[in-house]
Amino acid sequence: MALREIRTFEDDFLRKKSKPVDKVDDRIRQLLKDMAETMYHTPNGGGLAACQIGILRRLVVADMGEGLLKLVNPEIIEEEGEQIVIEGCLSYPGIWGKVKRPSRVVVKALDENGQPITIEAAGAMAKCLCHEIDHLEGVIFTDKVIEYVKVE
Repeated sequence: MALREIRTFEDDFLRKKSKPVDKVDDRIRQLLKDMAETMYHTPNGGGLAACQIGILRRLVVADMGEGLLKLVNPEIIEEEGEQIVIEGCLSYPGIWGKVKRPSRVVVKALDENGQPITIEAAGAMAKCLCHEIDHLEGVIFTDKVIEYVKVE
């Protein structure tokens, strides 16, 4: 495993749309491991999209305290409710803001072995998955900020 450099602020990669992964192989599994290690090594890391480390593939890792998710080609297929949450981003250190997100989502994806999975998430995990899947579309949380806040 290896720590990867997280791209920050106005890096062009953060605004590009990521391409689907055609085949889940050892290279993809290693990349997901590297992404997880990088996320865990960074303060306040709850999720990371591959574009944040300069790879334009539809890959996400997330852990909001309930265990690590490694997702290939994740897609939100259902959402409901609404919540106003405070978000930050590993690519925008020190910036925090209130964002409106669904309170519940259903995400379909492939796991690290290429098997289809469906994840139902609410609260903080729903926020995290929306945030990371937005990254795959080149959308940054600052695009959706209602109000910037100071977090100590």
